[in-house]
Amino acid sequence: MSILSGKNVLLGISGGIAAYKTASLVRLFIKSGANIQVVMTPASKEFITPLTLSTLSKNPVHSSFTNEEDDNAVWNNHVDLGLWADIFIIAPATANTMSKMVNGVCDNLLLATYLSAKCPVYFAPAMDLDMYKHPSTLASFEKLQRFGNTMIPATSGELASGLVGEGRMAEPEDIVAFIENDILDKLPLKNKKVLITAGPTYEAIDPVRFIGNHSSGKMGFEIAKAAANLGAEVILVTGPTYQKVSHSLIHVEAVTSAEDMYNEVHKHFKSVDVAILSAAVADYKPKELALQKIKKKDSALTLELEKTKDILASLGDIKSNQYLVGFALETNNELENAKGKLKRKNLNLIVLNSLQDKGAGFKGDTNKVTFIDDAENITEFQLKSKAEVAKDLLHKITEQIHA
Repeated sequence: MSILSGKNVLLGISGGIAAYKTASLVRLFIKSGANIQVVMTPASKEFITPLTLSTLSKNPVHSSFTNEEDDNAVWNNHVDLGLWADIFIIAPATANTMSKMVNGVCDNLLLATYLSAKCPVYFAPAMDLDMYKHPSTLASFEKLQRFGNTMIPATSGELASGLVGEGRMAEPEDIVAFIENDILDKLPLKNKKVLITAGPTYEAIDPVRFIGNHSSGKMGFEIAKAAANLGAEVILVTGPTYQKVSHSLIHVEAVTSAEDMYNEVHKHFKSVDVAILSAAVADYKPKELALQKIKKKDSALTLELEKTKDILASLGDIKSNQYLVGFALETNNELENAKGKLKRKNLNLIVLNSLQDKGAGFKGDTNKVTFIDDAENITEFQLKSKAEVAKDLLHKITEQIHA
């Protein structure tokens, strides 16, 4: 999954021959998992049709302040478009459009949207060689970047005029890669490595049966996605679960038992910056594993259990500079039990959730948590989706490790 997945991307197209490349650009944004809308200058429609871009983007294309074919004259709100976007990319950015951007000229919908945008703005110049080198164009490049916009430089090659030189708009693949890399470079967990555990563990009784719990792994998987979306390289060690994730920064290691998880976690712990142990690891396992399926003979079956290794405590014993986070699922004396676990296991932060809270705990899509850090600062949250809880947790961790 690309870092652009789920992002709202607004593509502005101005009137240059390079506009023909925007069909491929839209397809690449869609392939990356982004939501995309297109706003065009009137001149750009001479080079590529709104119908093509609407079909590819799966959204209406905007090119004027009202829908010209609509007798009711519905207003295309440039403010709403600017606020909707997480990323605004103007490609191609012609000399004419860039000059207007620099001087605040607002004579079409694209320019009005640009002046309203609150998100990062990228521009990909495209024009002939002499225009690209002209002092007024170079001044536009400099001023636009001084305004906080990011330039995706043109490349050298054969131009529409037949000249060969600088001014060719970057290829769609390179534009998408440039934006992805630029976003990653600015993310707070860039170059950080995060270890996350998720799901239950299954402790075998015989070749058929096991001891397990109701953990779905949803919380851990959401934490992994949130960490990766902040630029971290993520190692996700997961017990048996139906959860799936596809992200270029997430490496999944599937395990079954508490012993498996212990070994896998210890293999990676020394190399990580942050470890978040959200898995529901079995506290006990059968002392003896039956090599054959146990037959149903008696009215009762007695199993002798023994403790599993305490993964979280073992990491607390050996941690050096790692930021270590644990989870506590409690049913009574929640705060006291969580604070005790925080200290006993040498954690930096513990996430408390209670089975007494409706909508919290296993299987569901929501959770209600309380953060307690090693200074005993307590932050309580209302019921939220597990995706939002994961974002809150990563925000807290990011604040702590950059403090």
